[in-house]
Parts: sequence; structure tokens; C-alpha cells
Amino acid sequence: MPSMPIKVLFLCTANSARSILFAATLNHLGQGRFEAHSAGSQPAGFVNPNALIELGRRGIPAEGARSKSWDEYAGSDAAAFDVVVTVCDSAANESCPVFYGNFVKAHWGLPDPASINGDPAIVEDAFRRTEDVIVTRLQALIGLPVEALSREALQQALVDIDARFPARPLEGNRA
Repeated sequence: MPSMPIKVLFLCTANSARSILFAATLNHLGQGRFEAHSAGSQPAGFVNPNALIELGRRGIPAEGARSKSWDEYAGSDAAAFDVVVTVCDSAANESCPVFYGNFVKAHWGLPDPASINGDPAIVEDAFRRTEDVIVTRLQALIGLPVEALSREALQQALVDIDARFPARPLEGNRA
């Protein structure tokens, strides 16, 4: 049974857009029931400004958001997580980081909106569409009786959420 609050780590490679969006959104929607963090295996060192713009547009606080290495969560004194979710897009042949520990693991891949460049309206649309999927998935997670689920049931529920709310391709020029 997960701890309270339920601690969730969102991982991707650069930790500049998708994992930042997931963590900020879950912290906002989860209203203290969830504590979300994000990290990357090869952090970019900055948060994509378009991610911050999208969060702001939706009224989701992003104070303290920063691109950071998963090493911050790997030491013996690091926080223990109940759930770790990778968010890289395996369909785009991105390599997702592998993180070891005693937690429920899930993969919720999404195309990277930070890879879209060119027309600002197309970039904005890519971030909006990505956040739409994130919000939908996280609302499904929040609706689960996570505290009462076994590890196996939670694992299956996370797989089901990914299947019910699939990623949509993003339009535009790829970086």
C-alpha cells in the first residue's frame, strides 16, 4: 500500500518538458494527496519555456520547476517513491531511462513537444495537446483508490490508463 502522500517520480531523458508538465500538473490536481517530482537521465539543465507558458495558461503553479538529474533521487537518503513513470516516446525511438527500486513502474510515453519548432502557433498547439493528454491521464490516476490497491492492481491500472488515453502525434517540424 502506498505511503501518504503518494510519491510519484516522472522520468524522461532531458527533464525539460513532459516530465515537468506531469509533475507540476499532478501536484496541482492531486491537492496534497500526491507528491510528484521529475528528473532526467541526461537533464537539459533548463525547463522549456513553452512548458512553463502552458502551465501558466492553465493556472498550474510551476515554482521550483527545474531540469535535474535522477541522481538526486538515487542516494541512500533520497525519498522513496511509490510510483515511477517514464514518459519518453518509445514510438519515436527515444530511449527511456531505467530507474531501479522497489516501486510500481509504468510507461506513459508521449511525443516530445519540445522537439517541435517553427511557427509559434504550431509549437503552442504541440504543448497544449501534450498537456491535454497529461491532464486526462492524471485525472484517471487521481480517480483511483490508489491507497487501497495492491501493487499488482496499481500496476495494471497504470497500464490501463495509458491504453485508454493514448498519445497523439504532434504536427510540425521536428528539431
